[in-house]
Amino acid sequence: MTAKRKVLICGATGFIGRNLTEALTLRGDLEIHAVRFTRPAYDCPGIVWHQGDLRDADTVSRLLDGMDVVIQAAATTSGSKDIVTRPHIHVTDNAVMNSLLLRAAHDLGVAHFVFFSCTMMYPSSGTPLAETDWDPAEALNDRYFGIGWTKIYVEKMCEFFSRLGTTRHTVIRHSNVYGPHDKFDLERSHVFGATVTKVMTAADGVVTVWGSGEEARDLIHVADLVDFVRRAIDLQKTPYELFNAGAGRAVAVRDLVSMIVAASGRDLTVRYDLSQPTIRTALCLDCSKARRELGWTATIPLEEGIRRTISWWRDAFDRRSD
Repeated sequence: MTAKRKVLICGATGFIGRNLTEALTLRGDLEIHAVRFTRPAYDCPGIVWHQGDLRDADTVSRLLDGMDVVIQAAATTSGSKDIVTRPHIHVTDNAVMNSLLLRAAHDLGVAHFVFFSCTMMYPSSGTPLAETDWDPAEALNDRYFGIGWTKIYVEKMCEFFSRLGTTRHTVIRHSNVYGPHDKFDLERSHVFGATVTKVMTAADGVVTVWGSGEEARDLIHVADLVDFVRRAIDLQKTPYELFNAGAGRAVAVRDLVSMIVAASGRDLTVRYDLSQPTIRTALCLDCSKARRELGWTATIPLEEGIRRTISWWRDAFDRRSD
């Protein structure tokens, strides 16, 4: 009998990490180990829980020892409010934890390391952008400067370590992810989670949206991202690969809000608050490399993803109010 691959999911209590943990534990060929920090463990049969601070080198080495695959979904993250008003909080912790994880993966001979990057380095564009469409000589959006360059640093660290040893590295530049277990509080959530919460809790029939609604986002359901990771850890044989992962469609926030309101079934008026922080960009991703090399493409239409997410939100809210 072939031994199961040991998979360590860092950030298993977060949005992407929890969805990965719940999905990958259903596979019979993987032994899933889940890392949490301050949040409590949740019930997920068949996984092994570990508690640890990924900013501590000894802890990182202990956690990675004996693992075959490390999926790095841990990060200090929040929404556009913090990106605008407190951008420094996304930089230091993320640089430290990823540097320690990459070094330990190399030193301990981990077979595969998966890192979730972002699309903040890409310029605003009305056409889909491929992985090669970012020019390092071009300035990043001022509001994305800190976190954008931090992500790029970690991307290059993955490439650096891929040249030194036997660990394969996958870097995923994913677009805006949404779905179950997303952040739905208004202080830390991104545009999708914040809008769902506003729509579902509006008590006066009015939903107030930050900005003009002209910003356009590429949105990918988390189940599609989980499928991407599944394919990457099964199929990638090269030392280093950088992939886009998105829906390939730019949706204006104004249209997204209308779709969420319609799916909610509520009779609401939408108002746009131009005094609040907004990042006026448009982006969608060309994911032809992932389709060509991994056979992957996003399959969940936005309209269906919105319906699924609202259904999950209602169930989760009902449980919290019991």
